[in-house]
Amino acid sequence: MVNRSRVASSPRARRARRYLFAVIGAVFLALGLRAFWLEPASLVVVEHHLDIPWSARRPLRIAVLTDLHVGSPFNGVDKLRAAVASTNAARPDIVCILGDLVIQGVVGGRFVPPEAIAVELAGLRAPAGVLAVLGNHDAWLDHGRVRRAVEQAGITVVEDTAVRVETPAGPVWVAGVSDLWTGAHDIKAALSGVQADGAPVLLLTHNPDIFPDVPDRVSLTLAGHTHGGQVRFPVVGALVVPSMYRQRFAAGHVAEEGRHLFVATGIGTSIFPVRFRVPPAVALLTVGAPPAAVQ
Repeated sequence: MVNRSRVASSPRARRARRYLFAVIGAVFLALGLRAFWLEPASLVVVEHHLDIPWSARRPLRIAVLTDLHVGSPFNGVDKLRAAVASTNAARPDIVCILGDLVIQGVVGGRFVPPEAIAVELAGLRAPAGVLAVLGNHDAWLDHGRVRRAVEQAGITVVEDTAVRVETPAGPVWVAGVSDLWTGAHDIKAALSGVQADGAPVLLLTHNPDIFPDVPDRVSLTLAGHTHGGQVRFPVVGALVVPSMYRQRFAAGHVAEEGRHLFVATGIGTSIFPVRFRVPPAVALLTVGAPPAAVQ
């Protein structure tokens, strides 16, 4: 008869358990380093092609910067400067900033004034210019102060209004809707100045939850705010998404009833300085016909 307790406590069994615990510990350490250091400290430019109905004479290249949260861990002025340089190197036709330049209360963060952030953003270059809306964190600090800093940097703030801009793809209307949580978020006012001239309409906003109310006249809505959940697990996706629609508007290209939304995952972090499988990113969108169709 075999003595099970003796077999279980044999030197070989104890070595196997120690090895298993060491492997598990190493895996958790590697995941922790990635989530709390390597990924938050990284920066990528991610290209997306959106094949959507587009009336301009050629596709439009749009750089989207959102949720900068400058001052969050591993995300200071130097990283913002790198994001500006990477954006310029991608040579977009237009740059759109979708809010949340500053931080409040992020663990391990250090507040950076909006004036210092705007100095770096002034370095952005694009033929059709740089346009922006602000986010809830900007309003929680001081909406007027952040807006003044951004406008003094030569950036056009479009909130609940629209402007017609000349781009290398032809004329485009750029409308902006102020933040859902802290602004008027008046879609009707934002689009009231848009003329029925056949030019495409880009709608900028911080929070994607306005999308169900966006009319068909808008070619593409751009939003941020969600950070892609900051942490995305395989299969199940992001567990926490700051949207009443949860995974529906968490990240990326969303097409519903012929209307189109792109939710950018942003650069900084909020509340907890962690990112896992959602790296800090400048989104570079090519909007229009597929590349093979472009002459």
